[in-house]
Amino acid sequence: MKLTGALIIGANDVPATEGTMKALNPATHQLIEPDFALGGVAEVDQAATLADEAFDFYSHTSLARRATFLDSIADNLDAVRHELAARAALETGLPAAQLEAEAAKAATQFRQFAEVVRQGRFLQLAIDPPQPERQPRPRMDHRLQKIAIGPVAVFGASNFPISYSVAGGDTASALAAGATVIVKAHNAHPGASEIQARAIRKAVQDNGLPEGVFSMVRGGGNAIGEALVDPPLIKAVTFTGSEQGGMALYRRAQQRPEPIPVFTEMTSVNPTFILPDALAERGERIGDGFIERMLVNVGQACLKPALLIAIEGPGFAALRAAMVRRVSAAAARPMLTPGIHAAYVSGLSAMENAGARRVAEGYAVNARLDGRSALLEVDGAIFLRDPALAQEVFGPCALLVKVRDAEEMLAVARSLRGQLSAAMHLEDSDLQLARRLLPVLERRTGRIVVNAFAHPQEVTFATVHGGPFPASSDSRFTSVGMTSLERFLRPVCYQGFPDALLPEALRESNLLRLPRSVDGGL
Repeated sequence: MKLTGALIIGANDVPATEGTMKALNPATHQLIEPDFALGGVAEVDQAATLADEAFDFYSHTSLARRATFLDSIADNLDAVRHELAARAALETGLPAAQLEAEAAKAATQFRQFAEVVRQGRFLQLAIDPPQPERQPRPRMDHRLQKIAIGPVAVFGASNFPISYSVAGGDTASALAAGATVIVKAHNAHPGASEIQARAIRKAVQDNGLPEGVFSMVRGGGNAIGEALVDPPLIKAVTFTGSEQGGMALYRRAQQRPEPIPVFTEMTSVNPTFILPDALAERGERIGDGFIERMLVNVGQACLKPALLIAIEGPGFAALRAAMVRRVSAAAARPMLTPGIHAAYVSGLSAMENAGARRVAEGYAVNARLDGRSALLEVDGAIFLRDPALAQEVFGPCALLVKVRDAEEMLAVARSLRGQLSAAMHLEDSDLQLARRLLPVLERRTGRIVVNAFAHPQEVTFATVHGGPFPASSDSRFTSVGMTSLERFLRPVCYQGFPDALLPEALRESNLLRLPRSVDGGL
């Protein structure tokens, strides 16, 4: 596929109106052709208008047609998988094999959502038949289904250039819900974004859908993001990134004349707690596995285990030695952008200034491979005194917190802000402490893992990728998994309708054979 660098707005390739940019290869620091167009408010408004014009048609397409469309996107992503992975590798410095797997995962996710759409359970159909004889007042017929909320703005993330980008889970789930989508592509991987956008647009065209079902815009600075949140036609926003960026969008959306939901996935240190007997039995193995996952994506992952808490006692020395050994053996690799690298270096300094000690670091084999891993250590008492030590540092580092006893471990857990995930490593003999720790973690995280690590994450119906603030802006929803489409749905009740006027899914005949609740039963 020849990259043109254009904005993809409906059926049109739109040239630059606000200048151009080139991608940067983080491994070589060389700019990569071609020039990519930057747009502004006019292009966002054009995309929003098209999305609004397409919404009524697309949101009312049959479930079968919508599922076929999602399958077509998956097929198109498969067709460009090798090209997409190769371009993404150039733009991110991540291994091509890893990106091939990420592209395959993205295609699989669209197919999973296609099946969700076919099943129709997400509509949450409910029927409460009329009760004309009820006293003191008859009850009318009430029927409920979920409908799409409206056009959705999706902000692509920097760290996963496919699965959290243009063809990522936010786009897939919004389209599955029946929403039209405008993606703001991340400037760290513009070529990979264009390949994905063209795959989606081809599916829109091949399935005879209105052009406004999907658009992709790109811009410089914060102005393009603000422009995407502001249009009255946009009804929801998704964002994956920093707490600062996410909250800026959230606040702006609440200041609109019509406030809208902003579903942000922001910051998390994903604490790992090793309980005493698990530490004594397999501390070395746990430490090795922890660092292995910390290094994934050069530490640039929202589920990176960044905080490990263990009681000083049997097994602690072996745990620490394994972590030091694994970190020291890790060669530096390029981080995604110069800005991310600068923030990483600054974050490490902040942790050391707060009292953490750097006990190991990886080695640099090339001056351009600047993502150098680090292990820091701190006593529990110091950790509890300075909240800065619980802040996420995006990159290949971790903090080992050495606590005196179970009470201090629980105090550390209680001091934490909201998290995407938490892990406990335990033996059966640790269950008493685990039962005390569990309710503390339940109040602070969206997913709790036992005797494993939060990464990698499966995409399932039970998956939760979210948590109390600041892990996400709304802990009631997940941004990964089959139920993530619930972010883009709202309930509508149809009261006293003649059958012929009802949505097809709620008619008496139920020709679609969809699951429905009747009078509270199935």
